[in-house]
Amino acid sequence: MGRELADRFPVAAQTFAEADAALGFSLSKLIFEGPEEELRLTENTQPALMTVSIAALRVLAECGVQPALAAGHSLGEWSAHVAAGTFSFADAVRSVKARGRAMQQAVPTGQGAMAAVLALDGDKVAEACREAESETGQAVCAANLNSPSQTVISGTIAAVEKAVALAKGKGARRAVMLPVSAPFHCALMQPAQEEVARVLAGVTMANPRFPVAANVSGELVTTAAGARDALIRQVTGAVRWVDCMKMLIAAGAEAFVEVGPGKVLGGLMKQIDPAQKALNVEDAASLEKTLEELKGREQGSGIRD
Repeated sequence: MGRELADRFPVAAQTFAEADAALGFSLSKLIFEGPEEELRLTENTQPALMTVSIAALRVLAECGVQPALAAGHSLGEWSAHVAAGTFSFADAVRSVKARGRAMQQAVPTGQGAMAAVLALDGDKVAEACREAESETGQAVCAANLNSPSQTVISGTIAAVEKAVALAKGKGARRAVMLPVSAPFHCALMQPAQEEVARVLAGVTMANPRFPVAANVSGELVTTAAGARDALIRQVTGAVRWVDCMKMLIAAGAEAFVEVGPGKVLGGLMKQIDPAQKALNVEDAASLEKTLEELKGREQGSGIRD
């Protein structure tokens, strides 16, 4: 993950070195060499994903591509704000390590769960969650509103399992328990939200250079205060990804580039608005393909970076 970028592009290698210096240990070695079980610890996974994403972003920037708007899914919202200059990469990578640790510690292992509900309207998923809470007396809610046909729910194991059964009864095509370490983006994360608020209180923040869509509201954030508030509330709030993408489209976005490992967000875009073209940058091959596509779109329609 990210190793080819670091080997081929000095700006990417420098990004990994910055992360190592900020954290006081070799995150880059953990990313490139493992062990995997240590990398999968949330407090390591979050800064690792951010570092690879920012490395890819910086390589893209060196190739002349600059964003006019940004959004990030959950942790990715932090990377979006690094891109927008809301806070420094060093501060962000330290903060998300603390965020990951707090999220892991908020709920004892084995007590929380998440599940993906497919092919059921989001309102009906929310209804299933409310009914499950009423029947079990435990917390469960819609955590990730990923696309019109995919909603992830989060809460205690008993409440999530009940909500899954109810969602199937309401017509869900599938409902799958997810292999996660904690129930993210629900009320059970309140201790982690308080820790994120404490951490951000000590971070210098500026107004974003360009608007960033906030997960918790789907609205564009343009101030430091708005960014801080959105990142804090995001910990217990739902990721309103559909709203975020619709907001970027309404704001004039014409090309979407996913930076960092994988193409999950591009896949969600096909479900949200198939007319939009989603590109990605995670290695040299995807970088070249994206640059060619952007150049072709610019020549064909007058699009500028």
